[in-house]
Amino acid sequence: MKRLADILENVNCDMQGHEDLQISGLSLDSRKIEKDYIFFALKGEVFDGHDFIEAAILNGASVVIGQKDIKLDHPYIMVNDPKEALATIADAFFESPSSKVQLVGITGTNGKTTVSTLLYNLCMRKGIGVGLISTIDYRINDSIFPSTHTTPDIIRLNELLSKMADANCKYVFMEVSSHAIDQGRIEGLEFSVGLFTNITHDHLDYHGSFRNYLDTKKQFFDTLSEDAIAIVNNDDKHGRYMLQNCKSVTKTVALKTVADYKGRLLSNDLYGLHMKINEVELFFKLTGRFNAYNLLSVYAVADSLDIVEEQELVVLMSSLEPIEGRMQLVPVKSKSAIAVVDYAHTPDAVKNILESIGEVKKNKVVTIIGCGGDRDRAKRPIMAKIAVQKSDLVILTSDNPRNEDPESIIEEMEGGLDMEEKKKVLKVVDREQAIKIGIQMLSKDDVLLVAGKGHEKYQEVKGVKSPFDDKEKILTHSQ
Repeated sequence: MKRLADILENVNCDMQGHEDLQISGLSLDSRKIEKDYIFFALKGEVFDGHDFIEAAILNGASVVIGQKDIKLDHPYIMVNDPKEALATIADAFFESPSSKVQLVGITGTNGKTTVSTLLYNLCMRKGIGVGLISTIDYRINDSIFPSTHTTPDIIRLNELLSKMADANCKYVFMEVSSHAIDQGRIEGLEFSVGLFTNITHDHLDYHGSFRNYLDTKKQFFDTLSEDAIAIVNNDDKHGRYMLQNCKSVTKTVALKTVADYKGRLLSNDLYGLHMKINEVELFFKLTGRFNAYNLLSVYAVADSLDIVEEQELVVLMSSLEPIEGRMQLVPVKSKSAIAVVDYAHTPDAVKNILESIGEVKKNKVVTIIGCGGDRDRAKRPIMAKIAVQKSDLVILTSDNPRNEDPESIIEEMEGGLDMEEKKKVLKVVDREQAIKIGIQMLSKDDVLLVAGKGHEKYQEVKGVKSPFDDKEKILTHSQ
């Protein structure tokens, strides 16, 4: 329990004589309110929390904090800046947990999950206390919890960080999404390292323009402290922009340009990468040029934080396994071929994965791809065109249609193709059937790319999530 006055000490507000109220928890969701909780009645994208104040009080909320000037026969505190107030209160309630760990925030369009998970796995192999907050799941040492968002809300984040600090986690590696930055979900957190992987066309349905998307990412680096380290991909033309106005120590990674951590590919096939980082030679079980950037980032973070000595870092990184649903190889034994399951769901990610496959393929490439419903529609024809240009055959199918008509999504994808390109395309709405047909089309040494869903174990249609695992479907139809 915490005294209300203590957790509101740094919040500009009027407590109206309720200073000694005891608080047992915080929530943004009236359904999750318990006795003596604070309910934050904030206005969101879809719902207005002020509409649920009565429900929250019935569920036991002892205090309501909102942003509207309303009359309420219950302890109510109005704040002018709800994001800042929420962040300050969450930090105080959980006793500033981000200052008790070395928190690493990883942002960018692609690579966040791979980099954060590889860093987590590296620490686990060394036996170092470590936490992970990622798209796939949340982990506290060897305990695993389901992930609800790429970056959870600020209350859940502080709660997770508090549990990680209590579990003696020295490092926490966290994906930082553009939505989280814009919505104040990382407000007030103390980061030791901020990493920028890259930025390409994505989430424009939310941000409205690429410039807004870019500037949102930049906000993360603008708020890093002088004691933090900012690491950016120098080969991405926007990398240097992230560092403008950044107060922290800055470092760079690159394959093509001059950088603090300069990588050079020596060999690359479906089963691994051989590369140099500065003058250190390493072999990795991951493959593809895009993974060379991910591994450079992992090396840079680990080296900058002195997680282990350089010689041991080389050994540990060489033992790291590919991440589930990221360039994951699945044998198609009946065809003497290989399938690749990958989360690629942006134009750049599709381009990267197909170029990586193209560099090492022995025969033809068949790509199965769709686009998610209720998401950025502008990228649909672009993704289809890239898939067709870099594959021998393409099957357009459903991804997670959500509340949209899957056939309409496929039609929008096909709309970006000319008549010649359409000759290379087959449209199969049912994703499992598409995988089955894709496997039937394979010959010896072919590669089947199943893109878009990666690690996901479900497919969402008309608001209903049903079990669906690309890897399992490939294995089922490869017998």
